[in-house]
This record gives sequence, C-alpha cells and structure tokens, in this order.
Amino acid sequence: MQGPMIYRLLLYAFLAILLALGVVVARKFLLTPPPAPVPSATPEEALQQREVLLYFATADGTGLESETREIEDCLVEEECLRATIQALVDGPDGDLVAVVPPSALVQRISVEGATVTVGFSREFVTGHPGGSMTELLTVYALANTLAANFPHLRQVRILIDGAPVETLKGHVDLREPIPADFDFGRPQVNAGAASPGGE
Repeated sequence: MQGPMIYRLLLYAFLAILLALGVVVARKFLLTPPPAPVPSATPEEALQQREVLLYFATADGTGLESETREIEDCLVEEECLRATIQALVDGPDGDLVAVVPPSALVQRISVEGATVTVGFSREFVTGHPGGSMTELLTVYALANTLAANFPHLRQVRILIDGAPVETLKGHVDLREPIPADFDFGRPQVNAGAASPGGE
C-alpha cells in the first residue's frame, strides 16, 4: 500500500510545482507593463530639407543667375543628383528663365571621377528653342548647378536617350564633357566669348 501512496504524493507534489510555476509565469506576463511605443518621427524629422543652388537664365537672356531651392534631403549621391537636376528641370520660382525644357526626363545619372553623366530623354533636344546663347546657358546652367552643390564634380557629360550627341541644335559641342564655368554664369558675360563648340 505504501507504493501507490508514495506515487500519489509525488504526483501531488509535481502538480503543485507546475501550479506554482504557472502562477509565477502568469504574474510576470500579466503584471509586466507592455513596452512603451517608439515615438514616430515628426513631420519635420521625416521630411528633412536641404538647400541647393540652381542656375537659370536672366530675364534678358544674357547670362545666368542662381536661385536657392529646398529639396528633400537624401543620403545616396545619385538620389541627391537626380533631385537637384529635377529641380533645375522644374524651372525657377522667381523672375529667372528656365534653361531646360520642362518635358525633358532625367533617365540616367552616373559619376566617374570628377565627371557626372546625365542622360535626358529626347525632349531635352526637341523642346529646346536653339540658338548659340540659349544652348550655352543650358549646358553651363547644368554644369554650374552640379559643381555648386557637389564640388567634387567639375564637368558634365550629356546623353540623349542613352547615346552621346554632338550638339543640341547645332551650336555647342557636346562631344566632350562641359566644365563648370562660373565666370560665364555672371550676367555681364560677353555672349560672343568662347563657346565649347563655337557658332
């Protein structure tokens, strides 16, 4: 008779231990407060802005002037380049004149050394009014905008639909990268001064 009694006592003891453990575990989960929610970013934190300098044509079409613009901040250089160029395509906010056809799409951006290659859609050419001074304003506005905001990039190569072109409308030579020229960007520049490709 003692054997079954011992087994029964052991069973009761085992069940009591399980019950005690269950109470401890339940108390831990029921009484422990849930973790505090992580505060979400405020709109100001989520949408950090950065200031860029964009070059547009003066109202009389004789030179370039800069205009500051705020764009959404970025961490990847290609995204920063794309956002800056897109702001240039979008045109000025003030009295300056756009230098890139608004229908032009930015298709490709790559960087090699101090040269940035920007690929535009065909509208960059078809929507351009042409003329030697206007072409100069376009290519130098692009080159100067990139160099002003990304000082390690000193020249820009322009592609159209993924391919190199000799010129936009027959005036500025685009077979080689266009270097930034902030002297050209001054409104008092002589329009008859040297052009990358001549007349």
